Amino acid sequence: MITPERFEELVVEGIDALPDWVHAAMDNVSVLIEDRPPPGQPGLLGLYHGIPLSKRGSGYTNVLPDTITLYRASIVAYAGPDEGRIRAQVMRTVAHEVAHHFGISDDRLREIDAY
Repeated sequence: MITPERFEELVVEGIDALPDWVHAAMDNVSVLIEDRPPPGQPGLLGLYHGIPLSKRGSGYTNVLPDTITLYRASIVAYAGPDEGRIRAQVMRTVAHEVAHHFGISDDRLREIDAY
């Protein structure tokens, strides 16, 4: 079983692996790790909550950061016990939720085969 500390390291690796242009464009967003998803959402791997970059206007000021939350137990259950598979799923989930931060919908992610 992967430790919470190792899982956090994998999340940092997943964020660090994003292209430089993504890092430069990301704005006012925090990445969090929770053990389990909210009640009623079993199996949820990650969740973006906030105002996507594509929807922000000139009035977007003095707001709390958006959040990207990764759910450790769900990702580990989905990927299985192999650390390589967990790493790959963390990277995929990070990229998926960052796409939402940029305003890319699930439908669009499906269209471009990136869901």
